[in-house]
Amino acid sequence: MTLKKARLARLLDSPRFRFERLDLSDDAAIAGLFARERFQRVIHLAAQAGVRYSLEAPHAYVKSNVTGTLNVLEGCRHNGVEHLVYASTSSVYGANSNMPFSVHRIADHPLSLYAATKRANELMAHTYSSLFEVPTTGLRFFTVYGPWGRPDMALFLFTRNILEGKPIDVFNNGHHKRDFTYVDDIAEGVVRALDKPARPDPGWRSDDPDPATSRAPFRIYNIGNHRPVELMRYIEVIEECLGRKAEKRFLPLQLGDVPETCADIEDLVADVGYRPATPVEVGVRRFVDWFCEYYGYERC
Repeated sequence: MTLKKARLARLLDSPRFRFERLDLSDDAAIAGLFARERFQRVIHLAAQAGVRYSLEAPHAYVKSNVTGTLNVLEGCRHNGVEHLVYASTSSVYGANSNMPFSVHRIADHPLSLYAATKRANELMAHTYSSLFEVPTTGLRFFTVYGPWGRPDMALFLFTRNILEGKPIDVFNNGHHKRDFTYVDDIAEGVVRALDKPARPDPGWRSDDPDPATSRAPFRIYNIGNHRPVELMRYIEVIEECLGRKAEKRFLPLQLGDVPETCADIEDLVADVGYRPATPVEVGVRRFVDWFCEYYGYERC
């Protein structure tokens, strides 16, 4: 929470930003916020994130991700919001191993409750788009990394442990491949998608339904680099940026995890006009520079 508060403190200096501390699962509070502000468009990024923690605290995920998103959808419905863009995740693809992951194929075999709640968000959004004509766009993020990120993510843990001379846990014996996506690319994609309100797909067929579109104003896109990186290469880049070698502790695949991700982003390119492009060599360097400055570490 300390990192979030530090980031928030910087945002409070902006005259275009106002912070309201509310619980998304508080029906009355969120309804009151929407009624007061009469938002034109909404970006919904709040969630209880993380695959592994969802195995330990499932109720927190339902409360935040399902009930919280329902309250956002209700706020949009009752206050004439012209477009809702919300964060989904590559985790929804779950047991699917057909690469690259395409929004046009079903994603109904999640491997964690986190993934299940985010898939539920997509289905809830479609319901509100269909019943109440609320334009909704879901963005499936692929392994976001960068400054100010989550301290429980691999990049944080690896960097800190390498600097402190501690071993790093390398799951799946290092055989993971991830479509790492730099945070600035994610932010750019979100803003661009917001300016492209979802519209009904005139070619949508009920006898051959496309999961990514609908007769309703509903759309789903992947946001990823479309360039999967092997976990061992990712670690190498961190080592190069730090000037230190990691002591690696190889461990088996964790429950709820998937071995590989890769995003098909052609729809994002065609419809939104955007293609994420930051390579890990650049993104990790930016993270390491920020991390060492923020936490006061010295590199070799």
